[in-house]
Amino acid sequence: MAIENPGNGPDLSPEAVLARAKKARGDVFPEWQPVAHEIAQTYHLINETGSYLHQYQGQAGGADKLSAQMRELIAIPALCAKGDMRHTPNHIRRCYRMGMTNRVIYEGATAYAAVAGWASTILQVSLAISEANSPAYPFGELPPGGAPKALTPFPELTMGRQRAGTHPDSLADTPEWRYAATIDPELARRATAFIDHCLLNGGTRDELLGAGPRELIVIAALCTRGEVALAADHIRRAYDYGMSKKNVLEAICCVIPMTGMITAQLGLRAMQQADEAMR
Repeated sequence: MAIENPGNGPDLSPEAVLARAKKARGDVFPEWQPVAHEIAQTYHLINETGSYLHQYQGQAGGADKLSAQMRELIAIPALCAKGDMRHTPNHIRRCYRMGMTNRVIYEGATAYAAVAGWASTILQVSLAISEANSPAYPFGELPPGGAPKALTPFPELTMGRQRAGTHPDSLADTPEWRYAATIDPELARRATAFIDHCLLNGGTRDELLGAGPRELIVIAALCTRGEVALAADHIRRAYDYGMSKKNVLEAICCVIPMTGMITAQLGLRAMQQADEAMR
């Protein structure tokens, strides 16, 4: 049953809601069509929120906002961590259309892997890239020639490459992993080396994505796990790398579509804890 346009508000007929979604995203997965016909207002609000979170067409950008490219680097491994191989290749193709190379996509997944593990992030992103490059995948436009060979610059590539704070540079310096080293020193050495590599704890060198943007990815991932205290620690590290409060909040909100508003609430709690610790 179609919902009439309430006063001067948006047209909530299923056809109008779907048309706005298609205009914003460029395409609409077929499973959204029955959603729009049965609960049009819900889908309208999903599209309104999601379009802003991922900076789809028609959303105003700004110098203080995360780029659409950075938002995808957070959303893609988050989708993979949920095992979503239907929608992730579509996001990969969107990255290609914005001039993003496979390497920078893998670097984003590497940061997320510090929290969610490599099997559900790096490996799944590799599968999604393969699917995105397959002619059989029907969603989203694949640019001619497939994945770009050269990376089109976006703002976060130059952000967060130098650190000003004094938090431990290595995970090995934290109490938990010092304790692990008393039990199994080799395990502690190998595990902390992997995480230090993911987060560039030894400093940014020739990597495309610096340590600051990687912290944003880790913060979002920790919030999906409900790890408020750990997220607060990484929020302070992100600030050390020059990332702003708005950067952090927008990064956390990139995972709302696949993990829910509670993730954002937990992220805000972590931001408040970080504020308290810095007073």
